[in-house]
Amino acid sequence: MKRILREPLLHFLLLGALLFLVYGLVTGPHRGPEEIVVTRGRIEHLAASFTAIWQRKPTETELKGLVDDWVREEIATREAMALGLDQDDTVIRRRLRQKLDFVSDDVAALAEPTDADLNAYLQAHPESFRVEPRLTFSQVYLDPERHGENLAREAARLLAQLRKAGSKADISALGDPLLLERSFQSAPTSDIAKQFGEGFAAELAKVSPGQWEGPIDSGYGLHLVFVSARTEGRLPDLASVHDAVRREWENAQRLEANRKYYEDLLKRYTVTIESPEPVKPQENPVGRH
Repeated sequence: MKRILREPLLHFLLLGALLFLVYGLVTGPHRGPEEIVVTRGRIEHLAASFTAIWQRKPTETELKGLVDDWVREEIATREAMALGLDQDDTVIRRRLRQKLDFVSDDVAALAEPTDADLNAYLQAHPESFRVEPRLTFSQVYLDPERHGENLAREAARLLAQLRKAGSKADISALGDPLLLERSFQSAPTSDIAKQFGEGFAAELAKVSPGQWEGPIDSGYGLHLVFVSARTEGRLPDLASVHDAVRREWENAQRLEANRKYYEDLLKRYTVTIESPEPVKPQENPVGRH
């Protein structure tokens, strides 16, 4: 008897019987046959998907297989939902929410912006499209560890030498080695900040073009700088950033449509949020007897 109870086949049969019993309790004894309609549009969709993957139309046998597989999937989906297998499943919940979001996204996509709409969005969100300032400059680096207490004096001496030479100064052999370039051509201020630090970029922006200035601190040490050209930041016209503004406008419309859609859905529900139970203070075992 014990040997029979240990048989895997018996376990499988018992599990199947239990599942069948649960299925009967959930679906009820009088559940009649359900209709599954494979529409012509569904068949065309299955054939189109096959063609997109295999770059050819399916044969009659392949198409019949696709339809049979879809019917099996439909049956499995309905039976799983009848058993409540879709309940409390995080993956299914997220997928359903995503599909519902697609509904509101499609509504938002129907809107076609005019140039007036896009220009208004550009003016309302200038920082998203502003062309940042650019600087063309050269820098000579002084390493604090190499110069020690003489750093300030060496910087002043070198600055006087550079000012005398002006824009024609040969800086290839001046200063101390640094992994960064000695000269930068039309560099955006954000790139300068990434390489030298925010403080350096802010001070460099104050330097008037045409003369050696400094020293300016960075995370590396001191720098003597020569700004030869500056392009000020500006808000571009719509024509030059039309596509970028349209993408941002469409995304904003999608988010707003999604927000309004959920607000309308929320009106159909009464939401009750239960407060969590207060955390009980832990007893201090010290001193207990």
